[in-house]
Amino acid sequence: MDRLVEFLATGFYSGYLKPGPGTWGSWLALCIYTSLANFLPLEAAHTALILGLLFTAIGIPVATRFEQITQEHDPGYIVIDEFAGLCLTFCAVPFSLTLALTGFLLFRLFDILKPYPLKYLQDLPAGWGVMLDDVGAGLYAAFLLSLLHRFVF
Repeated sequence: MDRLVEFLATGFYSGYLKPGPGTWGSWLALCIYTSLANFLPLEAAHTALILGLLFTAIGIPVATRFEQITQEHDPGYIVIDEFAGLCLTFCAVPFSLTLALTGFLLFRLFDILKPYPLKYLQDLPAGWGVMLDDVGAGLYAAFLLSLLHRFVF
């Protein structure tokens, strides 16, 4: 069971890639979202929302358990939080390659900078702290991406 927890927490082991495991995890999440958004008979925004909520629901207990296993708080190789946040970035826009790449960059920017109050969400206990700052970064990115879609793209 601990191997499955590691597999999920590290984003199918993408969290072990260097440099920048969060970027690698986000890139793999983008590939998954892009593939499913073009394959499933749902609107891309619905696909993104379902994936984001699913990764969040799985990520909280998985990140909690993996922190217990590793005895580390929010190590960089836990990237299931990037999967959740990146997918939520697209919950308010249709799919296009331009929006996908822009959303990826916006999500990474918000995830790295952690504008108020995202930085404080990391202080929540266990998997909650691991996941919710990235969920917030994804929602910040979704808001800005939807404005860009409406007024620019």
